[in-house]
Amino acid sequence: MKEKEEKFKLVIPTEKYKRKAIKYIKEHNRHKSEINGSGFLYMYLKDYKGWLQRLDTERKKEATATEVPTETFFLVRLNDDKIIGMVNIRTKTNEKVKNSFGNIGYGIRPKEREKGYNKINLYLALVECQKFGLKQVIISCKKENVASAKTMIALGAKYDREVFNSSQNAIVEFYRIDVDYAVEAYKSTYEKYIG
Repeated sequence: MKEKEEKFKLVIPTEKYKRKAIKYIKEHNRHKSEINGSGFLYMYLKDYKGWLQRLDTERKKEATATEVPTETFFLVRLNDDKIIGMVNIRTKTNEKVKNSFGNIGYGIRPKEREKGYNKINLYLALVECQKFGLKQVIISCKKENVASAKTMIALGAKYDREVFNSSQNAIVEFYRIDVDYAVEAYKSTYEKYIG
């Protein structure tokens, strides 16, 4: 008997997901895994309500030379209402975004990796980027993070450049994605997973 097709959606964090969100971060900690795209949730394990307030503040920021508004989502698998990943979208672009970290940060919980979920996560993020009017996004990853680079390339990303980031003590690669092209080109691949 065939298992039911998995379905996913991006969900704006709410109090309802508190317990699951904390478990998500603790799983990363147990696996000593880097946490990406979480909107700093890992700093708020004892103050989830404070984190929700932070997200609201970040969402309402005005774009300046040093700051941009951001939106953070949980990637939820609808079949079991489990947080599979997270994604953080900088909904405006400035020089800092272009040169430091890009528009999108994303991640999948350690026990759910290598299943193609981050491609679904990025596709859904690009759909959100369309809603925010972003035509092109920049995404970065450490050069050693081959899996992240493969995820971007699978959604049409083009290599832009690499720089040494002293704060991360690593070479960071930058990629560009044409948002409208990627959403249309990969629609038939990923729409079936969207609930």
